[in-house]
Order: sequence, then C-alpha cells, then structure tokens
Amino acid sequence: MQSSNPEHEPFSVSFLGTGTSHGIPVISCGCVVCASTDPRDRRWRSSLLIRSGSTAIAIDCGPDFREQMLREKVDRLDAVVLTHEHRDHLAGIDDLRVFNYHSQGDFPLYCTHAVEEQVRQGWRYAFKPSPYPGIPQLGFVPIENERFTIGELHILPIPVLHYRLPVLGFRIGPFAYITDVSHIPDSSFQLLEGVDTIVLGALRKTPHLAHFSLTQAMEAARKTRARQAYFIHMSHDMGLHRKVEAELPPGMNLSYDGLTLHFGR
Repeated sequence: MQSSNPEHEPFSVSFLGTGTSHGIPVISCGCVVCASTDPRDRRWRSSLLIRSGSTAIAIDCGPDFREQMLREKVDRLDAVVLTHEHRDHLAGIDDLRVFNYHSQGDFPLYCTHAVEEQVRQGWRYAFKPSPYPGIPQLGFVPIENERFTIGELHILPIPVLHYRLPVLGFRIGPFAYITDVSHIPDSSFQLLEGVDTIVLGALRKTPHLAHFSLTQAMEAARKTRARQAYFIHMSHDMGLHRKVEAELPPGMNLSYDGLTLHFGR
C-alpha cells in the first residue's frame, strides 16, 4: 500500500466531457434528456483536463477531443494519460498531432502495456518505419501501479474493473478520478483513504453489467468518506440533470461539461 502523499502545487481539473460512449444527445433519440435545452444535459464523451503551474495533461482523449480542446482554449498539452483501451476514451488520438507541431517531438501517452498494444493496433499507420507525413507522432510511457510524475503533478494509479477489463483511475493529492467502473477492490479503496473529492462513473439509475449505477456509485463514494463526490460517464437514461441533482444528498453532485474545480488554493 502506498500511503505517502506528496505535496502538490495548486492545480485545477476541468471536465472536458461527462457522458458515456454515445454522448448526449444520442443520435436519432428524441427523449427528454436528448431534447433538453439545459447545457448541463449536453454531454461529450468523458475526459478530464488537469492544469498545475506550467503543466497541462488530459486523462483520455475520446472522439470529442478536438472540440473539447477548442472549448477550453488549450494551446499546449504535455501528455495524455489513458484509463483503458475503449474507443470512447481513445478515438481522439489522431488530433494529438497538432501538439507535435508545437513540441517537434513525440507526444507522450501514459498507459499500461495492454493499452499501448491496442493503440499500436488501432493506429498502425502512426508506427510504420517510414510513416506518412502529418500523422501523429506518439511516444509511450508505461505505467502500472506505481506513482509517477508529470511536471508538477504526482499521480497515483487506482486499479479498478470495468466488468472483466482492468481500468486505471488516478489520484492526485486530495482528488481522485475513476471513470468506467463496476468494481473497486479493497486494495484500491485503501489507496483512496483521505481523499477529499472523488469522481466516479455512474451510468444510470438501473443496474448495468459493466458500470456502476448511481446507487452503487453513491455507496462507493460513501465508503471513501470523501467530502465531495461528482458523478460522470452518464447516459441519457440517468435523467435530466436538474431533476437528478435535486434527489442527491449533500456532498454528492452530477458533474457537467465545463465544470472546473480548484485544489490547493
């Protein structure tokens, strides 16, 4: 168990997206959530932007990555940290090439060896000996279960399961982020001891094989004893933001695209 918790410079986290793989609105759907005019009900695929001093990283880069970067006016990015290999968390990799133009070098992807293998298969053209000009130049930095550092950020992986698929959540000081999850082992709950703010995937109110329901996510949040919990990776089946928010207890909220939190100030 890694109980030590390095001191952190002030940092912020911005929710680039809080939706599930379909996003909201869902193509061809006319439900009340997809038809809602409340901007909190418009959810891009889940991703997170973290800034600390001169360091800026993203956790995951899904199919909405380009629009997310433009909305947040991101002009430089030091790395992307990947939670797992599903395409709603990877599909924006091609758009990382714009950061190659700024750095004139490989763009770092922090991920497990299993995720690296999937990226190499899915973007084979980027790894040919004589690649086509203008493709993304990617460099892999392997991570497993040990703490690692990117600039001012000290990041602790939190292993969880997404049905049978291993997925990594991440903790930075008082903040933890866990997206696609159906089970958190006791050993990972130990890594979450003392966390102040936790973000957890909560697909909908009804049970699902591979994702926490809202009730399960609430139970997991209570088990961590976090002061504040935010829920993400939500489908349109969760319901309208304003109505679900009104049902939640103090210290628990649905997140929404564009929400920014600050730590250490």
